[in-house]
Formats: sequence, structure tokens, C-alpha cells
Amino acid sequence: MDAYDVIIIGTGAGGGTLAHHLAPSGKKILLLERGDWLPREPQNWLSQDVFVENRYVSEDTWYDSKGKAFQPQVHYFVGGATKLYGAALYRLRKEDFGELGHHDGISPAWPISYEELEPYYTKAEQLYQVHGARGEDPTEPHASGDYPHPAVSHEPRIQQLSDDLAGAGYHPFHAPCGIMLDESNPPYSRCVRCANCDGFPCVVHAKSDAEVIAVRPALEHPNVTLLTDAKAVRLETNAAGTAVTGVVVDRDGDTETFAGEIVVVSCGAANSAKLLLESGTEKHPNGLANASDQVGRNFMFHDSTAVLALSREENPTVFQKTLGLNDFYFGADDFDYPLGNVQMVGKSQSPMFRGEKPIETKLAPQFSLDRIARHAIDFWLSTEDLPRPDNRVTVDREGKLTLSYTETNAEARKRLYGKVKSIVGDLDMNPGHLIHRFAYMKTDIPEAGCAHQAGTCRFGSDPADSVLNTDCRAHELDNLYVVDTSFFPSIGAVNPALTAMANALRVGDHLLERLAA
Repeated sequence: MDAYDVIIIGTGAGGGTLAHHLAPSGKKILLLERGDWLPREPQNWLSQDVFVENRYVSEDTWYDSKGKAFQPQVHYFVGGATKLYGAALYRLRKEDFGELGHHDGISPAWPISYEELEPYYTKAEQLYQVHGARGEDPTEPHASGDYPHPAVSHEPRIQQLSDDLAGAGYHPFHAPCGIMLDESNPPYSRCVRCANCDGFPCVVHAKSDAEVIAVRPALEHPNVTLLTDAKAVRLETNAAGTAVTGVVVDRDGDTETFAGEIVVVSCGAANSAKLLLESGTEKHPNGLANASDQVGRNFMFHDSTAVLALSREENPTVFQKTLGLNDFYFGADDFDYPLGNVQMVGKSQSPMFRGEKPIETKLAPQFSLDRIARHAIDFWLSTEDLPRPDNRVTVDREGKLTLSYTETNAEARKRLYGKVKSIVGDLDMNPGHLIHRFAYMKTDIPEAGCAHQAGTCRFGSDPADSVLNTDCRAHELDNLYVVDTSFFPSIGAVNPALTAMANALRVGDHLLERLAA
């Protein structure tokens, strides 16, 4: 059995970042990735291939609580979900770390404060080359350092929208974005500011994803080894059940086992829970680290809605994801509970409509879809999903993953949509910008769209109601850690990737101290 100081299962925002942080230690590190390198090919930037044919979506089958099969929108590649993310790298608000009352209940407090994670947010922003502007967003928490790069500029139509929002009394801001763009020196900029970023792989490696930023540099260290197409199927423990002794891996139908002094799980919230549940032993009959019966429970993903408004004039914007609005993050004049975050989403392209609404667009002539895309201004609305014990991942004896989920905070999501619709209507007071009757294509993201999944192995100070301690180590096993978004007790209403990256750096410091002892 091959032995390592650290085995990291998964190479995304959590696992990839952790590997980068530990690599200079000289410790023997094994990275296990169930997928392969995402191929660099022309299809990376073709919306037909990405959004209609789902070229890069996994072939997994999951099941809902009624036993209906569905294909989750997850991606198994080196770099994990970050390979196709929109690179919106937000901090949670300071208030998100405390208890917050919502229309549907309580968003629980974290066992650590914002202040404890703040230095790692700053380090993660530096590592992932985030572009942004401090001080524009009134809800933004304090930061110990400025963004390492200036905000990505708005193109003229989005600048006009920002000006109109500000003129109407709102507080638009430049969205924090992880792309390798140098607007001051375009000939030497890796990023070409194309339309095929949000939801696409980047063929020129100009997106700050975990493969490019973290895994590739980590592999330059001779002590770091990566195995691709290596799916962890089970964790073995010692007889006492107090430590993981082996990671059982399926590689092309062959089984291999690797030993690690420290084992870190970072497979994504659903699959991390699945791995632990499938690793039950006599000492852990309900699954590994599951004496609290919390593994797999409290599954969350944002209540998200994609909305486009049709501008009277064409919207020639290419890179649209540059603006955010948090005026309703904690509530509104007519609603005492948090509503959520509004941000731009990647610019509409007509093939996307056929991928998102195949039935509705089947008979639509191409020229009409093209016209909608030319005039579209696209928004992404996120409302906080609340942790519920019955929203959970379970696994049967055959390994079938069932995701039981009931929506939370539907009223808040409805009201946030209403606010955006009202705003767009108010801005029509500026003639020539938006049509008087609004045509929306509203896409409610189903359970399959679980890119922002979190919560299945939440951390806490009490082993009775949490899976991990505040160092993200399993309460019941001395050498088992989880560093993806599974550890979240709550999800907030902004993209979770930067929080996963920051936490991986925080846990990485703990592991460096432990490895040096």
C-alpha cells in the first residue's frame, strides 16, 4: 500500500487550494481526481456544445425523493466545478456568520466569526487574482487588504445601467471577478474578455479556476502527485474506528488502496456525503463520522433565478458579468427579511435558450431567438437556502444517491424577483433604454442545477449536531478532514467559491502546524 503524508480527494475550490497551500511544505501529497483534465478544444467556447449538448456535464445519475432519475449539473475534472464557474468571487457578509432570521426560519450562526476567516479571504483574493473595488457595496464587510487587481470595467450598456441604478438611489457595484485580465496592457493580457466565460471552460486558461491557479503550480513540486480518473469509493479505518487508514480507489475498473497520515475529503457536498455514508464500519454503522446523524443532512443550494429583460436598444455587451446589487440582501422597506443578491450573468446567446427551454423554443425561428439575445440584459438572482435536516443526501446498498429536497425561502425569492422587475420598470423613465412591456425568460434552477451545493458535513463545536469541528476535522476520527462547501452551516446569498478557498487556506495553516509537530 502506497503511503502519503496527506491524501486530498478532489481538486476543486477546496481540495485544489489546499494542495497549493501544502505543496511547499515538502510533505508527500497525493491528489485524487475522479475526472481527467478538461480537454482544451474549440468546443470549450461553443454555446451549442456547452449548453445544449452538455458536453462537459457528468454522466452521473441521481434520484429525487420520489425515485425519479435526473442528471446533476456537476463536472468532474481537474479543478472541479471551478472549471465552468462564472468566477464571481464574493465574500460572505459579516452578518452571514451570525444567526439571521429569514421568512422561512433561521439561518444558523457559524462556529467561527468573520474576523477569524477574514485574513484568509484576503489571501484567497490574492491567490485567485480577484478584480474588484472596495467601498462601493454598502453590505461589504471590512477587509484587511485591497483587491489585488482593479475592478473589471463595465462596457457602455452596463455602465449606463449602473448609472441609472445609482440615479434611482440604489448602490450598484463592480462585481468581484477572478479572471486574468489586464485592461491597462491588452496585448499582454491572458484574458481576452470574451463572451464565453460564465458557464464555459476557458480555452486560453485565463479564468482563475482551481486547476490553473492551484493544481498546476502545486504539481511543480516533486512531492505532489496527481492521479486522474481515480474515484475514491471507500475510506477504511483502524479497528478502533478512530482514524482513516486507507483510501480505496477505482481506476479504470482496478482497485487500489492508498494510505495517508491525513485524509482530506473535497468531493463536493453531495459526493463527500456519499463517500462517508458508503464507508460505514462496525464502529461507524451509519457511515463514517456520522454518530450525529448529520452526514448528508442540511443540503443547501441557492434559490437562484436567471432573468433577462429586453432592452429597447440592442445590448452589444460582450463580457457582461461586471455588476452586482446588494440593496435587498438583508431586506427591503416592505419586507423585514433578507431577499438576496442580484448580479449580472453571462451575456445571452441564442443557443442557450434552446438548452435551457428546449420545449418552449423548439418551434421558435432562429432569427427571433437571435433578436432576443441581441437585446437581452441578463440578471442572476440568488436567495439564501436554509438548512433543513430532511433536505439530505442518502445512499442505498447499491450506491444509488438520492437527493431529497424541498425548497425554502420561496417567498423571499419571489419578492426579490419582484424587486428586480420593478427596478427595470422604473429605469424605463430613461427613454430609449428599456421597452415599456417587458419580456422575460425566467429560468428557475431545478435540483439538478446544484453548482452551489453545500452543508452536508457542517462544522460546529458540538459533536451532537455537527460532523466536523472548527478545524474541519471529523469529531470522531483524528485524521479525517473535509474542506469543500460541505462544512457550511449556512450558505448566505452570494457565490460560495471564495469562502471555500479561504477556508481551505485556514485549514491548511492548521495542517501545516500539525505536520510540523
